[in-house]
Amino acid sequence: MEDAERLHSLKNLATVVYALQAASFFFGITWIVAVVINYVKKEEVAGTWLESHFRWQIRTFWFGLLWGVLGCLLLIVLAGFFILFADAVWIIYRIVKGWLNLNDGKPMPYDLEKRASPG
Repeated sequence: MEDAERLHSLKNLATVVYALQAASFFFGITWIVAVVINYVKKEEVAGTWLESHFRWQIRTFWFGLLWGVLGCLLLIVLAGFFILFADAVWIIYRIVKGWLNLNDGKPMPYDLEKRASPG
């Protein structure tokens, strides 16, 4: 029973992280709080189906930040607006897809490397 309670608690934490990521569109600092929570609790979810959600959330942060910075740098040539818009849509997609899978009790898809390797 203790393990089920621990997983339930970690699932609630993953839900909070998705909520913080969504709130970051209004309060940017929540995105940083979310990724800090991911890194602090990363070892606790290792080996569970929730590990894939933490990896998904962390990658959403880093790739979203990368494209956000690139978009800001390219605002001068107007291409930045398109990059920033695409980045926002991509981040929203990742939050929604992750949150729905979490709600359904499903892990996120494996990494491409894991899919390609046998076993």
